[in-house]
Amino acid sequence: MFDLAIIGGGPGGYVAAERAGAKGLKVVLFEKRELGGVCLNEGCIPTKTLLYSAKVYDYTKHADLYGVSVEGSSFDFGKIVARKEKVVKKLVGGVKAGVKAAKAEIVMGEAVIKGRGAEGIEITCGDKEYSARNLLICTGSEAAVPPFPGLKEAGDVIVTNREILALKEQPKELVIIGGGVIGMEFASFFNSIGTKVTVVEMLPKILGPLDDEISQMLQGIYAKRGVEFCLKCKVTAIEGNTVVYEDPEGKVCRVSGDKILVSVGRRANLKGFGLENIGVELALNPAGRPYGIKVDDHMRTNIPGVYAAGDVTGFSMLAHTASREGEVAINNIAGQEDRMRYNAIPGVVYTNPEVAGVGITEAEAKAKGLDVEVVKLPMAYSGRFVAENEKGEGLCKVIVGKKYKEVLGVHMLGNPCSEMIHAACIAIEQEMTVAQLKEVVFPHPTVSEIFKETIFTVK
Repeated sequence: MFDLAIIGGGPGGYVAAERAGAKGLKVVLFEKRELGGVCLNEGCIPTKTLLYSAKVYDYTKHADLYGVSVEGSSFDFGKIVARKEKVVKKLVGGVKAGVKAAKAEIVMGEAVIKGRGAEGIEITCGDKEYSARNLLICTGSEAAVPPFPGLKEAGDVIVTNREILALKEQPKELVIIGGGVIGMEFASFFNSIGTKVTVVEMLPKILGPLDDEISQMLQGIYAKRGVEFCLKCKVTAIEGNTVVYEDPEGKVCRVSGDKILVSVGRRANLKGFGLENIGVELALNPAGRPYGIKVDDHMRTNIPGVYAAGDVTGFSMLAHTASREGEVAINNIAGQEDRMRYNAIPGVVYTNPEVAGVGITEAEAKAKGLDVEVVKLPMAYSGRFVAENEKGEGLCKVIVGKKYKEVLGVHMLGNPCSEMIHAACIAIEQEMTVAQLKEVVFPHPTVSEIFKETIFTVK
């Protein structure tokens, strides 16, 4: 008998296993593919490894701006991919070591919930049976692939985030359906190494819920680099290696590529592991379709002793959200009161330059009728940014409540904002005011100072 069974070894599951083990709980963790889940094997880590190789190559192409001569710089696509695989393998090993150090048992295989017995939840994996007093479901998500006419007939021309990471040869032309985070990160990588990239997006902007002004700035940067954007365009069919779409005026257009990346979002993995056997309630969208497991702010489902965390809840499909949700579930299982809050979840896009944001956007503030002040400064107000980003574009935008002067949102464009946004997360999580932030000492010279400089422009 285990105190806790966890199905899914991604950022929600393996972090939960480590935290539970540290609290002395007897844990079994089931994973049917590879520890680390989509994030480590098919998402966050491999894409950032590729993007860093592209960034290094970008620097060599523009080294003369920094007084450095790099003649004849080139790249080896095979070696870039090989390095990505090496990094993933190393980190998977690290996750395995961390879980084992927490004395959690790892079972590689497809777990199925069979029902509730006299002592707890009953699970099978292969030909073995397991029982646990508590169950944490972290089965993650998969790429959502709309049923475009001709999609199946297109064969291996069609790729998702999984298949595109396994490519052994660089495509000369790539069409990306979807201008969200995943689409833009792959657009960034392939554009940097010389692939002709076209992004077809149904919305009027890229990067969906991110700040409008910053999304437009990033689009402009990549448009100058040769990426073609087809916004407000609806894909109607796939014809071999060609995407057929309607433009904003209803005109039928076509664009072709060696590969077509479908990156229109993700959907929770809800089937195939026995949810129905214990009656776990699902969350429904306005159309009445299930999009995730329904949980409360303790990460509890409607079934006592059964919790869910990560993409399977269908709410905030980010690795760091999953890890925190897993921690909340473990704390409550261990008898420690903890609640999940989503007001300070950061979002990052690892393009070059990077985008990062946390809290409400300017558009959201207007839609909610909030009385706010919006202040912003170019990243060039930071001496370190100017020193390290010759001709680089950037912006820091802060949304502040007018009445109490509390920080409600922070949105940035410019390197390395992915490494700075946590300061804004803390400010929002702790409901810090402008006056309090002004008293915080930021190290000089750092790009992070732009946050404080922007705060000083609040009236």
